[in-house]
Amino acid sequence: MIADIAGWATEGKLNIITGIPLAVCETEKVAGLITISPMDMLPLFRRDGTGPGSVRLQRIKPEAREDWLFVTEPDDGVEVSIADLLISGPDVLRFEDEYDLLRRIGGGAGALSPYDWEGMYVAMIQRIHEHGLPATQADLIAELQEWFATVSETGEVPDESTIRRRLRPFWRALRRET
Repeated sequence: MIADIAGWATEGKLNIITGIPLAVCETEKVAGLITISPMDMLPLFRRDGTGPGSVRLQRIKPEAREDWLFVTEPDDGVEVSIADLLISGPDVLRFEDEYDLLRRIGGGAGALSPYDWEGMYVAMIQRIHEHGLPATQADLIAELQEWFATVSETGEVPDESTIRRRLRPFWRALRRET
């Protein structure tokens, strides 16, 4: 799985980020959040587990920049281990939506859900019919979480990602039509 993430990053589908201490790139001082070139970290992701525990980055892209900077201090670059690597939340959500990674196959017998999904669909349809589609999927999810809080006998509310998985096909279809 982690090698797949590296592959997706190599193809430009995800950005791998991390935080670094102070480094100098020629005359510019850089610290904090950076993007890492996937090719610079590829050895960390060997499927057979023989990769190194860390790499030394010679080029970095600070958060607010579009271009790569070359590390001049420390001379041997900035050390980053696999445990230091991150993918931003918005990047993950965009990737999940774009590639439909969390789609579940329905059907079959299983445990009953503690949530009223059919009621949620009715509430969603009523909301869209009466007020139109919200500006963002996150806005609709927040409204539906409020709906669950109102109708739940136990006070349980599904988390955002669970609601997002159920809304995704509707959201995509409606967004294409608007």
